Amino acid sequence: MIEGAALLVIDLQNGFISERRELPVPGGAEVVPIINALLPRFPVRVATQDWHPPDHGSFASRHPGRKPFERGKLGDLDQTFWPDHCVQGTRGAELHPGLDQTRIQAVIRKGMDPDTDSYSGFSDNAGRNPTGLDGYLRARGVTSVYLAGLALDYCVRWSALDARRLLPEARVSVIVDATRPVDPVTGAEALRELEAGGVRLVRSDELLAGNDRGGGV
Repeated sequence: MIEGAALLVIDLQNGFISERRELPVPGGAEVVPIINALLPRFPVRVATQDWHPPDHGSFASRHPGRKPFERGKLGDLDQTFWPDHCVQGTRGAELHPGLDQTRIQAVIRKGMDPDTDSYSGFSDNAGRNPTGLDGYLRARGVTSVYLAGLALDYCVRWSALDARRLLPEARVSVIVDATRPVDPVTGAEALRELEAGGVRLVRSDELLAGNDRGGGV
């Protein structure tokens, strides 16, 4: 195991993988076996879960005349309007059945406030609704945080940057082959922003071979 390390499995849900009428991420299913292989390497293992009410304000369907993927405003924040996805209690909101959920120790739900979107596993986009994930990781003695899951250019990206901000004593890494972007262009932008923000980019084969042992910043 990687001592003091946590693996955050971000939004590995049916709505981002197998529910074609929701918000499938291209290649999303490919990360499931990689994440399953990684889970035993980590003493702390957390999954996040989009858990939207049916009337969530990020849904294009809630804004007459708006189409999915158009840009606009939600409250005073810039917003991409999404297809309805990961609605509470639906199959789309469930963690993907291929994920080895027996190894997940905690599930953090986010995105319940209909008035703001919530990309990060730590808080919504407005910073009004913290999930408590940072406190959980501190209580577990985590000194390094690794992120995988969906999608690279949104929820993985924001979660990693929040981990750097909220856990400045921890080293934060994104496992690049264990995540996929909604769009390759914004995926490349995300990788550049992550590196500029002090987030390490690593690969699963390095971790599985024992070539990355976590540690501080």
